[in-house]
Amino acid sequence: MAGPLDRILRTLGMPTLLDELGERIGGADLTSLLLEVMRRRAGRVRAPELLHRYAGDRFVAAPRASFDSLRRAEDALIAACPPFEVVALAPLVPLGTHSAIATVDQNNVVSTTRQNEVAADPTNALALEAATRRNAALRADPKSAALVRLAATQRVVRAQQVSGPRHFAHFQLFGFVSAGRDAGSQAFEAAAAAEHLAVHVRAVAALGADAITVSLTDLTGGEAATIKTAARTALAPFAAVGCVDDDARASGRGYYRTFCFKVHARFGADTFETSDGGDVDWTRRLVGSAKERCFISGIGVDRLALVLDR
Repeated sequence: MAGPLDRILRTLGMPTLLDELGERIGGADLTSLLLEVMRRRAGRVRAPELLHRYAGDRFVAAPRASFDSLRRAEDALIAACPPFEVVALAPLVPLGTHSAIATVDQNNVVSTTRQNEVAADPTNALALEAATRRNAALRADPKSAALVRLAATQRVVRAQQVSGPRHFAHFQLFGFVSAGRDAGSQAFEAAAAAEHLAVHVRAVAALGADAITVSLTDLTGGEAATIKTAARTALAPFAAVGCVDDDARASGRGYYRTFCFKVHARFGADTFETSDGGDVDWTRRLVGSAKERCFISGIGVDRLALVLDR
């Protein structure tokens, strides 16, 4: 261990502090300790300091997009949602959700003092809800193939440092999750990819995109051909949509299982990424069955809203 943590532990003269807090003390006791620490620190805050923090803290800055444009973008997505059930989500998820099922570094999420963390992606909470519903279906029928299709819009927070006109510490994401049982020959993944892509393309087109490009990536070296074919078939009716193969894509490997996609849209002279998705093993691990299948995707609402604000 080096850097700030090493310096802090040496200054306090408590080299085993992290072991004590991270491993030996119980969750409820740690919460009580941290709540008292935060109570004392909050007690020293004065009103002028709040105004200064509000002006300079990237986590509390107001969105760049207007409320009206965010609402218009959300409405377009909701209209495009069927057959997905739109649900409401809590702003928090259990501590470790993003790192345990989505392989996100814990330093990139905002952890709380109450054994929770602030939502960083709606698909994580949707996967928890989908796994809960799949568990209930499997209790009724151990071979249940009941499909769960959920969608939600959520303002999320990510702690990593980012820069650029379309990168924010907090932003609105519209997430989609399909969960079910392996039907063989990648039938579940193929059907889910087709449904997810159709929703994304319908919404982006409804918001006035001049052209849409969907890039399809086979992460298996050829085994996801069935999924690609289903995706192309689903997109064929959309005249403004072009499909390209991107099997050299580097991002998403180790996150998605066999297949993933990206959607780029052109609005006038401006082209940018709107969506990303693919199949993951989250419900397989949450439910504890190798037969479980899961497909996720998300679309950046703020990015679309900024276009509408122009």
